[in-house]
Amino acid sequence: MARYTGPVCRLCRREGQKLYLKGDKCYTDKCPVSKRNFPPGQHGQSRKKVTEYGLQLREKQKVRRFYGIQESQMRKYFGMADRMQGITGENLLKLLELRLDNVIYRMGFASSRAEARQLVTHGHFLVNGSKMDIPSSILKVGDVIEVKGRSKNSPKFKEAVENHKGSTVGWLDVTVEEMKGRIVTEPTREDIDIPIEEHLIVELYSK
Repeated sequence: MARYTGPVCRLCRREGQKLYLKGDKCYTDKCPVSKRNFPPGQHGQSRKKVTEYGLQLREKQKVRRFYGIQESQMRKYFGMADRMQGITGENLLKLLELRLDNVIYRMGFASSRAEARQLVTHGHFLVNGSKMDIPSSILKVGDVIEVKGRSKNSPKFKEAVENHKGSTVGWLDVTVEEMKGRIVTEPTREDIDIPIEEHLIVELYSK
């Protein structure tokens, strides 16, 4: 499956806001969005009329870039969310939050979702005691995620423990010293701190 391998700061500039794709750099003065808060390219600073479709498209693209997923995956998750009980837009964000790579990021053991995805792919994590190397796996309440035994001694995870700032969401119970976490409840819309108007995405895919 094709994936974007270019400079991720361009993606933030295209959306006109920080998507926190670069980890710690996003919190410093070196962040390109702080210096050049306009779309990249020759015509980036020109004014353009934004249509209703354009607004819907931008919201969808923001979500894709926040979570690092492809269009085919986005449509798959939307289909799943549409079949679930409840509000489709909130269901969509809930599914994306429960992806394994996002859970690792939310646990505080990776500085970005991209780094979390790489760590999962390299087989550093166990889910309910079994090795799991598929970043897109959807977890559920009660699942236990932990760093694999041998990986706990690596400099990467020792540093992560030393610099750990605590989980930022209430639906995760994280034991930093044991490098372990458990999903205690499903995430609610209030737990999802990304600035997204999900109803625009629903409108886009419902056409």
